[in-house]
Amino acid sequence: MPKRYSTAEVLRALYEAGFRQVSQRGSHIKLTDGEHVVIVPAGRKEIRPGTLNSILNQSGLAKEALEN
Repeated sequence: MPKRYSTAEVLRALYEAGFRQVSQRGSHIKLTDGEHVVIVPAGRKEIRPGTLNSILNQSGLAKEALEN
């Protein structure tokens, strides 16, 4: 079973990659780096694999960025 990442782990990787939070509506956080816009579910202990893949595709990051 693949490792599941929490919202905090995903946000940390995105912040390190230069993303910043621009808004939050309900349980969704919107981040941008000026080129990409990424929506991350807030407050999750585990982000589902499909959602994580979507976040990585939207951000242009590799999965290895989460493991640092």
